[in-house]
Parts: sequence; structure tokens; C-alpha cells
Amino acid sequence: MTGTSRPIVRLTTAQALVRFLIAQHSERDGIERRLIEGCFGIFGHGNVAGIGEALLELELEDPAALPYRQGRNEQGMVHAAAGFARMRNRMSTLACTTSVGPGATNLVTGAALATINRLPVLLLPGDVFATRVANPVLQELEYPQSHDVSVNDTLRPVSRYFDRIHRPEQLPHALMAAMRVLTDPADTGAVTLALPQDTQAEAFDWPAELFARRVWHVPRIRPDRAAVLSAAQAVKRSRRPLIVVGGGVVYSEATWALLRLIDPTGIPVAQTQAGKAAIPFDHPLALGAVGATGTQAANAIARDADLALGIGTRWSDFTTASHTAFAHPDVRFVNINVAAFDAAKHAGIAVVADAREALEELAEALRGWTVTPQYREEAIQAARAWSDVVDAAYTTRHSPLPAQSEVIGAVNEAAGPHDVVVCAAGSMPGDLHKLWRTCDPRGYHVEYGYSCMGYEIAGGLGVKLADPEREVFVLVGDGSYLMLAQEIATAVQEGVKLIIVLVQNHGFASIGALSESLGSQRFGTAYRYRSAQGRLDGSVLPVDLAANAESLGAQVLRATTIDDLRSALAKARQSSHTTVVHIETDPLLPAPDSGAWWDVPVAQTSALDTTRAARAAYEDAKKAQRPYL
Repeated sequence: MTGTSRPIVRLTTAQALVRFLIAQHSERDGIERRLIEGCFGIFGHGNVAGIGEALLELELEDPAALPYRQGRNEQGMVHAAAGFARMRNRMSTLACTTSVGPGATNLVTGAALATINRLPVLLLPGDVFATRVANPVLQELEYPQSHDVSVNDTLRPVSRYFDRIHRPEQLPHALMAAMRVLTDPADTGAVTLALPQDTQAEAFDWPAELFARRVWHVPRIRPDRAAVLSAAQAVKRSRRPLIVVGGGVVYSEATWALLRLIDPTGIPVAQTQAGKAAIPFDHPLALGAVGATGTQAANAIARDADLALGIGTRWSDFTTASHTAFAHPDVRFVNINVAAFDAAKHAGIAVVADAREALEELAEALRGWTVTPQYREEAIQAARAWSDVVDAAYTTRHSPLPAQSEVIGAVNEAAGPHDVVVCAAGSMPGDLHKLWRTCDPRGYHVEYGYSCMGYEIAGGLGVKLADPEREVFVLVGDGSYLMLAQEIATAVQEGVKLIIVLVQNHGFASIGALSESLGSQRFGTAYRYRSAQGRLDGSVLPVDLAANAESLGAQVLRATTIDDLRSALAKARQSSHTTVVHIETDPLLPAPDSGAWWDVPVAQTSALDTTRAARAAYEDAKKAQRPYL
């Protein structure tokens, strides 16, 4: 029996991988995009002669095919890729290549962030020799029970897909599985392909069709009709329904579908951190943030809601205020989510579907139904009252140091309607959740699924790479800046402009406030010299973060007042260069209170009066906690 021979291409495993990536595309609603738009990398002996050589070949052939960008910290590279993917509504992402050992383990935090936030990133860490001819190699962890374990196995639990490519023959199957996960909105997250050094460099005869252009369709999953009718009946039976929108609404590009549901029905809308920009802030039925970092308006309506309609949210403890926000004794949940795991939470009616598709069908099923005029007006008045609170917080005029809310107000004023604010950890995400006013679905980028210190600057770099026409305002506190500021140098190197507002309050302001509320007296949260008594309660450390930013290549502007800040932000907008605006704030002046609670257990027994008092308050608050069954 004879047959036609199939064309083959002889390449190393690394060369084949790179050639495959440039041929991959995603598609939704008939719009195609490059799936992997570039590669961050830090080279070492574990990837320099494999992936490094393959990227060099490709760059010399076509620099735009898979642009290589030089990272400063492997964790920062993953954060940048996650920021890029989120800004592209998960339709495109970046790859990250590292060496073996510490370069690979530095990926773990970034991978966890991506997976928790359901953001696609492709990780390509080098690995120890598959052939084991020179074991133990430099930076190899020797595990006595098995030679098949390396430090890369730490990436398994934080990856949605993990594979180790021991042989070139394994690569095609692994690549197909990786692309499937990267383009699955219900199952996406970090994808890790561990690449042993020798396998990367090994040549193999590959079928030419492996490198053909391939388009991965991202479906809009339509809801089950019975589930939609069940959800509609639950809404019609309710008297005080509340919609809670999450990131799934943004990723689905479902804002207009949401408006077509709420405008005729009058159902008010509250927002999670990821869903903050799903509805314009000035819509009459937009109550703002809900939960532990919520607005008084949203939390008041949530407290008496008899139906919570969650759309694209995973119902984190911050959203439910640790199961205390929805206090109606008969509250029911309806959950629209592309992931069945999330749709089933809180014993809710599960509508497993793309947010836009489900909203459109639910709106049709609710045609002619509306909330009472009294309830609609109550929600509108609550939203207006909160807007007045925001106005006051933005113009506090506190002295001698400004309040953090004033800083947020000045940045909000400087940002255009389509600009982006980026933040992640500390006290600012909570304040932004309550206060920031945004009109654009992609204008609010606060990473709060993992709330990872150090995400802000690297994530902001990814956001700007994904959408260069927008101004990107990165808000970062001194604690988070000290965790991971190095990607300023990458932004400067790439000619990518960021406006970084560096808020200095000499410590961990958020955890300091939490510590005080728990009776722990802000222990270990201020940046102070060690005193003669052996405690960290001396004078303030003379850390000059503005000078540090300048040393990394950024332009630096120092502000001492809010008027100074406004002037500096105007100059930063006019500049074409990454600019850091440094301002000191009062860490003891909080933003307006949400009126909500967050469950952080307090020591059950203590010699401290403050802790005993906090424990009593904690036990009282626990009484309001519910199982939502």
C-alpha cells in the first residue's frame, strides 16, 4: 500500500513551539485576533539555547512575528501578561519564558493570580535534563523519592493546565491542550509547559500542518431555556431584586445587554471589583460597589434584597461581606456564569451561559415586568446620596497631609473618560471600589481576586501594551512599590508610557487599619527604625522611593499638596515618557465607611485589652453570618 508523503519541517522543539505560537488566533463574534501577541523573557542556562535561540531566529526573520520583551522579574512578567489579557477581554495574551530553578519558581505568584482571576497566560519555564545525563544540574532540586520531580511542579496547583515535554513527540498534543485552555472562558488561567533544557534543543521532523494558521473559536454559550424561565420566575416573584455584576459582564462585552435589562425593569445594579466598570457610574440605577468595600447605597439595598442576581461573579467574601451583606431572611440567588462551578454557588438557580447571551434572553423573558415605582425611586435616591458622599471625600482638604481619597479624586479628575486606572493591593483598592467614577468598561483595572502586592506597575505595563492609545494611571502605595517596581525599567526600555502615582504613607496602611480593628495595635505595619526598647517604633525610615523610580529611568514629579498633584498630573499627561508622581498622604484618615463587615478571626484569648475588646466585637458580628442555603 502506498501513500503520499506528508511534508515535514526539521526544527528544534523550541523552534517548533515558537513557530506554532505565531500561527494561533482567537475568534469571537467573527472578529479574529492573534492569540499570543508576544513573549516576555529572562534568559538563563535553562532556556537561552532553546527558546532564546528560537526567538532570536524569529526576530531576525520578522521582528513583529512574536515580539520579545526583556523582563526584570519573572513574577512581573506574568503580571504584565495577565494585565494584557484582561485588557483584551481574554481574547489575546502573552507568553513568558524563564530559566530553571529560581527563574521558574518566581512564576508561581503570577500564575496563581492569573488562575484565580481566570486570565489566560502561557508560561514556558525551562526544566532540568529529560535525559538526566548530568544530574544534578545547576539549580536542580533533588527529590530523593523521585527523579521525575523538579521545582516546576510548584506550578501544578496554580495552573489550569500543566505538562512537561520530555520528548519532542509530546509537543503537538500538549500545544493543542494548552490552546484549548487559553481560549476556554470557563476553564482559563495559567497554562504551563515545562521544557527540559535538552528537549528544547533537540531537533525533530515535524509535520508541516502543525504550523498552519489555526483559529480557536471562543463560543458564546447560550443558556438552557428552562434555566432562563426559572430565573425569570424568581425575579418576577421578588419584590426587591438586586443585580450584582462581576468581571464576566466586562469580558463578555455585555454592558449594553445589561442596560437593556435594567432600564425597563428598574432592577438596581451593584458591582464587584472586577465588575466595577460594567455599568457607567452615572446611570441612575448604578449603586456602585457592594460588600466589604462597598458603598452605603449598594449595601443598604443588598441588606433588604430578597433576590440577588449575580452575573459573571464568583461571589468572593468581599462581595458578600463574608456572608452578611444579604440579610433578608428569605433571600434567594440566581447565578448567571459561564462556569458551572460559580453558577451553582449559594444554592442558587444556575444559568450556565455567556453573560451577554443570558442577559438578552432574560430581558426577553421579563418583557413587561418591572419593579415597583417606590423601589426604583429608593435605589435612585440611594445612588444620588452616595454621589454626594464621593464629592465630599474628593474635596476633604485635609492638612497637613492630604487624605488618600483626595488623591484618588485628583487622579479621577485628570483621567479622561476612556483612560484606565490600575491598582491591586493595600487600602487603595477598597477606596477605588467605593469612590472611582468610570464610564468605560475597560477603564477600571483593579486586581482583587488575589490582591497581589507588586502587581500594579507590571500589570499597568501589560494594560498599556494591550491598548497603547489610552492613558494608564497606576496607583501604587509604598508597600506595594517596594515589592515589585522593576518593570519601570522595562516600560522605559520599550518606550511605553505609564503615569504612576506613588502614594507614600510610610508603611502598610491597609493592614495597619485592619490590625487596629482586630486589637493588634498596628503591630509590624509601619516603616520605622528599631528603638532602644527593641521595637519598630522609632522615627520614620528615610526611604526615598521617588529617587528610586528616577534611578530606574522614570521622570519624577514630587507633589506635597493636592494642587501640586493636579499640576503634576497635567504635566505627566503631556509627557511621552513614563512619569512617577510622588505624594505623601495621611495613613490614619480613612475613606467613607461601607457599613459592612469582613470576617478575619480575632484571637480567642489574649492578655491584651485591645484584643479582648476586638474579640467581643467579632463574636457579635458573627451572629449576622449566614450559610445562604
